Amino acid sequence: MLRLWTPLMLLLLFGAAAAATAATTATTRGCQPSCGGVDIPYPFGIGAGCFRKGFEIECINGGPVLAGTSLRVLKLSLDPDESQVMLPIGWECYNASDPIDTYNNWDYGETTMNNDGVYRISNTHNMLVVIGCNTMGYAASKPTKGSNYKYAYETGCISFCNNSASAQDGLCDGVGCCHVNIPPGLTDNYFNFHEYDHSAMMDYSPCDYAFLVDRNNYTFQRSDLKMNTNRTMPVWLDWAIRVNDSISDDILSCKQAAKTGQDACASAHSGCVNSTNGPGYNCKCSKGYEGNAYVVDGCTNIDECADPAKYPCYGVCKDTQGWYGCECPAGYRSHDPRTEPCTQQFPLAAQISIGATGGILVLAFLAFFFVLRKEKQKARDFYRKNGGLTLEKARTIKIYTRDNLKPILKSSNLIGKGGFGEVYKGVVDGATVAVKKPNGRSVLEKEQFPNEVIILSQVSHKNIVRLLGCCLEVDNPMLVYEFIPKGSLEDNLHSADNEEILDLDVRLSILEESAQGLAYMHSQIHNKILHGDVKPANILLDENFSPKIADFGISRLLAKGKYHTANIIGDMSYMDPVYLQSGRLTDKSDVYSFGVVILELISRKSATHSENNSLVRSFLECQQKGKSMTELFDKEIATTGDLGFLNKLAEIALECLNLDADQRPSMTDVAGRLLMLHRSRNP
Repeated sequence: MLRLWTPLMLLLLFGAAAAATAATTATTRGCQPSCGGVDIPYPFGIGAGCFRKGFEIECINGGPVLAGTSLRVLKLSLDPDESQVMLPIGWECYNASDPIDTYNNWDYGETTMNNDGVYRISNTHNMLVVIGCNTMGYAASKPTKGSNYKYAYETGCISFCNNSASAQDGLCDGVGCCHVNIPPGLTDNYFNFHEYDHSAMMDYSPCDYAFLVDRNNYTFQRSDLKMNTNRTMPVWLDWAIRVNDSISDDILSCKQAAKTGQDACASAHSGCVNSTNGPGYNCKCSKGYEGNAYVVDGCTNIDECADPAKYPCYGVCKDTQGWYGCECPAGYRSHDPRTEPCTQQFPLAAQISIGATGGILVLAFLAFFFVLRKEKQKARDFYRKNGGLTLEKARTIKIYTRDNLKPILKSSNLIGKGGFGEVYKGVVDGATVAVKKPNGRSVLEKEQFPNEVIILSQVSHKNIVRLLGCCLEVDNPMLVYEFIPKGSLEDNLHSADNEEILDLDVRLSILEESAQGLAYMHSQIHNKILHGDVKPANILLDENFSPKIADFGISRLLAKGKYHTANIIGDMSYMDPVYLQSGRLTDKSDVYSFGVVILELISRKSATHSENNSLVRSFLECQQKGKSMTELFDKEIATTGDLGFLNKLAEIALECLNLDADQRPSMTDVAGRLLMLHRSRNP
């Protein structure tokens, strides 16, 4: 009997081992590579045999979700080892007839996302936010094995309000809203609250809320005191190869994985790295290789010679497996051709000849010495006059010399020309940039220039072109911005040779994100910055058609006062009539201009400056006479199913164009309404 069982057991064990090996060394061949524009790299995967246990993704309604849940996935990354998902909020709402108790009217936001223990809430990217008046909320993690307490730890904060006006938009410091950092190792999306008497505040704060959220993706608004309880928030998760009970004594690490033969690092030229958030480990490609370390042959050699900016070589570059060689050519030498140029090895006769030539050059240099000295003194004078002594103390702005930018300021690099001056494209410090050179007619306010440039350089928003630095060694300082590759929205809408297709979803995304950028500059930073010249030509598009607003704050640099100017600045076709008549620039001036942009985007007709802007007039007449606007919409997007949607966009635009500036919505309101429209179209 024993002889019969022995080979059978060996066969079963061999089959189990083979299955385990297949589960840890799966390839992506035949597997769905993406869903809804999100890449799905192994160990994540869709469908049987395409994922490692705990990393299954489902593609539902055209978008990825964590398997077995409705949690939408926004991003999956191998390096860094992160994923971003939308998680529900926790809440409790008090009974109107008895505002001391919630009577089980609550939801703690729990999910089943971490059944296999592979995720930890990222403590470096996320924060815990608690909203409400007279509210204490906290997040909790799963218990440690052997502990008598039901949670491993809890963290939270208290928020209080004196009255309905206490909470302020943009502030989350304990009045209506509070926030705290979270510790590493948090395993779950779980929240709880202490119940307090809400009798005096039921009309403006009937509920308590708590949620985890990306630190850079949430700004408190007073309206959040009555937040939609179905709202979800973007949260970053750190993932690793772990065992299901990885918060217990059974801790999986690189050392244990190697000892037990469970190493998930399937590719050659890869290695194991212990997780920095909780137990477990991750796989990385070795130095000189890139790709997916979890897949056989997933790590491929990097051709360093094809990227000289990152891997410099002043000699002859030769790619090798895992690195690259760099040698000087015959007759040249260098201590290290990767860091310093190769110099020619000269014989004695050549050295004498060069010495004599050098002497002649020295004499020539002396002849021009006084001329050069005078030019340098002139550059130093401009530098001081333009606020160089102030700007050189600021860490957020880089000061370029005239020589840094001289190679860029060539006619062959000219990419734009307008009322402000000329724009050139070039490379400086290894980065592609756009250099704005003011013309002689643009008179910058010299006294305000240093402070304004420091403020603009500190602005960081994904939908605003970033100011990198400036050059002060010229009469009118030049500004250096990041370069945006797809040009302006105006070119993409109206250029005859542009073949890009702008469908309704793309146009809506452009409007929504542009509004977010304007709202950020109007109300979400300490120093309000107005644009003053919002138009399609100043909305640039990156390679993903994500908009970035250019020339923010230029109006303040050009104007004689902070908000008033004797000379009206900007494109008359998009200009607020109130600003045109009074010379007073306000945030509602930008709202008016944005309303014209909305009409231009949904009609694909250019706004024109005339006694009556024909584009604006056409839409206003339809509204006043109750006529259909269908004929005004761009035929490319005016499908029968989208007419109602386009009418809603036109309604928002016409509210922005109200001649009574006080009746126009704020950019924050416009951005919120566009976001809701976008969500309603793509739920």
